[in-house]
Amino acid sequence: MLVDVQNIYYTVRQSYGCNFDYNKFWEKASSNRKVVKAIAYAINRDDEKQKQFQNILRAIGFEVKLKPFIQRVDGSAKGDWDVGITLDAIEYAKGADVVVLASGDGDFDLMVNKVRKNLNAKVEVYGVPKFTSTSLIKSATQYIPIDKDLLLKP
Repeated sequence: MLVDVQNIYYTVRQSYGCNFDYNKFWEKASSNRKVVKAIAYAINRDDEKQKQFQNILRAIGFEVKLKPFIQRVDGSAKGDWDVGITLDAIEYAKGADVVVLASGDGDFDLMVNKVRKNLNAKVEVYGVPKFTSTSLIKSATQYIPIDKDLLLKP
Protein backbone atom coordinates (compact mmCIF):
# COMPACT_ATOMS: atom_id res chain seq x y z
CA MET A 1 0.00 0.00 0.00
CA LEU A 2 1.53 3.26 -1.16
CA VAL A 3 -0.12 6.58 -0.31
CA ASP A 4 0.75 9.92 -1.88
CA VAL A 5 -0.34 11.88 1.20
CA GLN A 6 -0.16 15.36 -0.34
CA ASN A 7 -2.15 14.34 -3.41
CA ILE A 8 -4.84 12.64 -1.34
CA TYR A 9 -5.03 15.50 1.17
CA TYR A 10 -5.48 18.25 -1.43
CA THR A 11 -7.79 16.39 -3.80
CA VAL A 12 -10.09 15.21 -0.99
CA ARG A 13 -10.14 18.68 0.52
CA GLN A 14 -10.89 20.38 -2.82
CA SER A 15 -13.54 17.88 -3.81
CA TYR A 16 -15.30 17.21 -0.51
CA GLY A 17 -14.14 19.87 1.96
CA CYS A 18 -13.08 17.28 4.54
CA ASN A 19 -10.34 14.71 5.22
CA PHE A 20 -9.53 11.22 4.02
CA ASP A 21 -10.21 8.41 6.51
CA TYR A 22 -7.00 6.38 6.61
CA ASN A 23 -8.52 3.80 8.97
CA LYS A 24 -11.37 3.05 6.56
CA PHE A 25 -8.92 3.01 3.65
CA TRP A 26 -6.71 0.49 5.48
CA GLU A 27 -9.74 -1.72 6.22
CA LYS A 28 -10.95 -1.64 2.62
CA ALA A 29 -7.57 -1.98 0.89
CA SER A 30 -6.33 -4.75 3.17
CA SER A 31 -9.57 -6.74 3.40
CA ASN A 32 -8.83 -10.47 3.06
CA ARG A 33 -5.16 -9.74 2.33
CA LYS A 34 -1.84 -9.81 4.08
CA VAL A 35 -0.21 -6.38 4.01
CA VAL A 36 3.48 -6.82 3.25
CA LYS A 37 4.36 -3.12 3.18
CA ALA A 38 2.36 0.07 3.72
CA ILE A 39 4.03 3.42 3.22
CA ALA A 40 2.63 6.94 3.50
CA TYR A 41 4.78 9.51 1.69
CA ALA A 42 4.53 12.99 3.18
CA ILE A 43 6.24 16.36 3.24
CA ASN A 44 7.80 17.41 6.54
CA ARG A 45 7.00 20.99 7.50
CA ASP A 46 8.02 20.39 11.12
CA ASP A 47 4.54 21.29 12.33
CA GLU A 48 3.04 19.85 15.54
CA LYS A 49 -0.33 19.03 14.00
CA GLN A 50 1.45 17.23 11.16
CA LYS A 51 3.54 15.21 13.64
CA GLN A 52 0.32 14.08 15.35
CA PHE A 53 -1.12 13.05 11.98
CA GLN A 54 2.05 11.13 11.14
CA ASN A 55 1.82 9.31 14.48
CA ILE A 56 -1.79 8.34 13.66
CA LEU A 57 -0.60 6.90 10.34
CA ARG A 58 2.10 4.91 12.15
CA ALA A 59 -0.47 3.59 14.65
CA ILE A 60 -2.67 2.39 11.77
CA GLY A 61 0.29 0.46 10.35
CA PHE A 62 1.93 2.77 7.84
CA GLU A 63 5.62 3.46 7.63
CA VAL A 64 5.86 7.23 7.17
CA LYS A 65 8.50 8.52 4.79
CA LEU A 66 9.18 12.22 5.03
CA LYS A 67 10.82 14.61 2.61
CA PRO A 68 11.65 18.18 3.61
CA PHE A 69 9.45 20.99 2.37
CA ILE A 70 11.56 23.26 0.19
CA GLN A 71 10.63 26.91 -0.23
CA ARG A 72 12.42 28.39 -3.24
CA VAL A 73 13.79 31.94 -3.37
CA ASP A 74 11.16 32.86 -5.98
CA GLY A 75 8.38 31.88 -3.54
CA SER A 76 7.48 28.60 -5.22
CA ALA A 77 7.64 25.36 -3.27
CA LYS A 78 8.89 21.89 -4.01
CA GLY A 79 8.10 18.64 -2.31
CA ASP A 80 6.83 15.56 -4.06
CA TRP A 81 7.50 11.87 -3.78
CA ASP A 82 6.86 10.72 -7.36
CA VAL A 83 10.30 9.15 -7.87
CA GLY A 84 10.37 7.59 -4.38
CA ILE A 85 6.89 6.10 -4.76
CA THR A 86 7.79 4.74 -8.21
CA LEU A 87 11.02 3.11 -7.00
CA ASP A 88 9.26 1.55 -3.98
CA ALA A 89 6.34 0.34 -6.12
CA ILE A 90 8.68 -1.45 -8.50
CA GLU A 91 10.71 -2.91 -5.62
CA TYR A 92 7.74 -4.14 -3.57
CA ALA A 93 5.75 -5.37 -6.58
CA LYS A 94 8.32 -8.12 -7.11
CA GLY A 95 6.56 -11.20 -5.80
CA ALA A 96 3.42 -9.30 -4.78
CA ASP A 97 -0.07 -10.08 -6.02
CA VAL A 98 -1.42 -6.56 -5.67
CA VAL A 99 0.01 -3.08 -5.30
CA VAL A 100 -2.39 -0.49 -3.90
CA LEU A 101 -1.68 3.12 -4.86
CA ALA A 102 -3.60 6.03 -3.37
CA SER A 103 -3.04 8.98 -5.70
CA GLY A 104 -4.66 10.63 -8.66
CA ASP A 105 -1.38 11.79 -10.18
CA GLY A 106 -1.15 10.88 -13.87
CA ASP A 107 2.65 10.74 -13.62
CA PHE A 108 2.19 7.29 -12.09
CA ASP A 109 0.59 5.74 -15.19
CA LEU A 110 3.98 4.63 -16.57
CA MET A 111 4.90 2.99 -13.26
CA VAL A 112 1.51 1.27 -13.04
CA ASN A 113 1.89 -0.12 -16.56
CA LYS A 114 5.39 -1.40 -15.77
CA VAL A 115 4.27 -3.07 -12.55
CA ARG A 116 1.36 -4.75 -14.31
CA LYS A 117 3.18 -5.87 -17.45
CA ASN A 118 6.73 -6.55 -16.29
CA LEU A 119 6.14 -7.66 -12.71
CA ASN A 120 2.74 -9.34 -13.19
CA ALA A 121 1.15 -7.61 -10.22
CA LYS A 122 -2.32 -6.13 -10.17
CA VAL A 123 -2.50 -2.44 -9.34
CA GLU A 124 -5.47 -0.94 -7.56
CA VAL A 125 -5.63 2.84 -7.69
CA TYR A 126 -7.62 4.86 -5.18
CA GLY A 127 -8.27 8.46 -6.19
CA VAL A 128 -10.76 11.29 -6.06
CA PRO A 129 -12.81 11.00 -9.29
CA LYS A 130 -12.72 14.70 -10.14
CA PHE A 131 -8.91 14.85 -9.76
CA THR A 132 -7.69 11.43 -10.90
CA SER A 133 -5.91 11.32 -14.23
CA THR A 134 -7.72 9.38 -16.95
CA SER A 135 -4.42 7.80 -18.00
CA LEU A 136 -3.86 6.54 -14.43
CA ILE A 137 -7.37 5.08 -14.28
CA LYS A 138 -6.87 3.32 -17.63
CA SER A 139 -3.50 1.89 -16.61
CA ALA A 140 -4.79 0.45 -13.33
CA THR A 141 -6.11 -3.09 -12.97
CA GLN A 142 -8.87 -1.60 -10.87
CA TYR A 143 -9.80 1.97 -10.02
CA ILE A 144 -11.56 2.61 -6.72
CA PRO A 145 -13.03 6.10 -6.39
CA ILE A 146 -12.52 7.90 -3.10
CA ASP A 147 -16.03 8.86 -2.09
CA LYS A 148 -18.11 9.32 1.06
CA ASP A 149 -17.26 5.82 2.33
CA LEU A 150 -13.59 6.80 2.69
CA LEU A 151 -14.04 10.25 4.21
CA LEU A 152 -13.92 11.53 7.78
CA LYS A 153 -17.22 13.10 8.63
CA PRO A 154 -16.81 16.86 9.23
